[in-house]
Formats: sequence, C-alpha cells, structure tokens
Amino acid sequence: MIKRWWRIFLTTAAPEGFVRVYGAWVSYLAVTGALLFGLGALYGLFVAPADYLQGESYRIIYLHVPAASLALSCYLLLAVLGVIFLVWKIGAAYELARAVAPIGLVWAVISLVTGAIWGKPTWGAYWVWDARLTSMLILGFLYVGVLLLQGAFEDSGSRGKAAAILAIVGTINLPIIKYSVDWFNTLHQGSSLSVTGSSSIDSSMLWPLLSCIAGAYLLTMALGIYRACTFLLERHQNKRWVGRYLNQSEEV
Repeated sequence: MIKRWWRIFLTTAAPEGFVRVYGAWVSYLAVTGALLFGLGALYGLFVAPADYLQGESYRIIYLHVPAASLALSCYLLLAVLGVIFLVWKIGAAYELARAVAPIGLVWAVISLVTGAIWGKPTWGAYWVWDARLTSMLILGFLYVGVLLLQGAFEDSGSRGKAAAILAIVGTINLPIIKYSVDWFNTLHQGSSLSVTGSSSIDSSMLWPLLSCIAGAYLLTMALGIYRACTFLLERHQNKRWVGRYLNQSEEV
C-alpha cells in the first residue's frame, strides 16, 4: 500500500503529472472558493449580529482571520516543500514554493493591515509591540527573505536550496505566533475557534467565518496551483508533453 501511494506521489510530482492532475482542478477550486468566501462575507457583514462588546468593528474578522490563518499555513507549506526539494530533488516542489511564497506574503500583509484597523477602536492604537503582532511582522519579513532568495541566484537549484533552508528554519516562528496569546502577556484576544473543543464565538457569527476561511483556502489553492503550472510549462516549454498538453487544452 505504501509503495503504491509513493508511486502515485512520484507520478503527480513530476512536471507533466502535476500539470495534468492538479491543473484540472483550478477552475473548480476557484469557483467553489469564490462562492464560499462571497456568501460568508455577505452574511457576516450584513446579516450576523453586532458583537456585544466590540460592536460593528468585529466584522473585520471575516477577512482578518482567514488572512492570518493562511499566512501561517502558506509558510508551513513552504517549509514542507523545502524538505521535499532538498531530500528528493523534486523540481515541482520548488516551482510550487515559488508560486505560494508571494501569495503567503500578501495574506501576511492583509493580516497585519486588518489587525491594525481592528486594533484602533479596540486598543486605541493601530500598532502596539504585542507578541502576536510582532511575531506576525517577523513572518512577513521571512516571506520577503524567501522571495529574495528565490530570485537571488542564476542557478535554480542554488536559489531553491537557500530559500528552502530559510523556510524550514523560519518555522520556529509559527508556534510563537500561534501560542503567543497563551505564553505572553498580550493585548491580542485569545482564539475564538477551536478544533478540539467548543468555540467561544456564537454560531450566527461562526458559520459565515468558517465559510470565509474555507473559501479563502480554496482560492489560495487555485491560485497557487495555477501559478505553479504556469512556471512548470514555462520551464519545460521545449518538451513534447507541453505541446501535447497545450493542444489538448485548446481543443477543450
């Protein structure tokens, strides 16, 4: 069973297999993600009740929470792809990392900006050197470092290795971001969502938030796969399978 799944993984990790298998899902992921995020955002902004403490300002969570979650998830994915690239020398892992890194940076920036906007009415200031905010800012700098290393060398193997190492080392910051509200004296509120236990957020606010999170993840997957497929097609443009794939796409 393990050998069978390993063969499947190697098949889909090859450039042609990756483009053919995962590229076919881009449109479905994009449409489903847009619907989920749109419906969740509309319900959260216009139907869900105001918070009894924060009033209307809490509604920014429908963008802030998905952005913060994806900023962490995208960076963790970069680290996993870095391990795959360094250990098994799979080129598709590097191209997917190239595709995901700027998306993760955008989510990190959105998280910081929306957090600052939310912080003004809640804390009285756009920015405080809070443990959660500071560690998220560091994550943004780590993304920038990965992006710079991905374009710093002429040889794709060298830049892939350097970027992968930084992505792996940078994962030490992820648990700090996640548990900073528990480990440090922080102004940032604790997590309202829980996978293992009950969530403290009311169901009328919870379901649109979960819809926004799911939609944002699907949209990110669609964009990441689309960009990775584009990079792989450009990199192997002289290969016969690229011509066959493009001809089949035009026929469809």
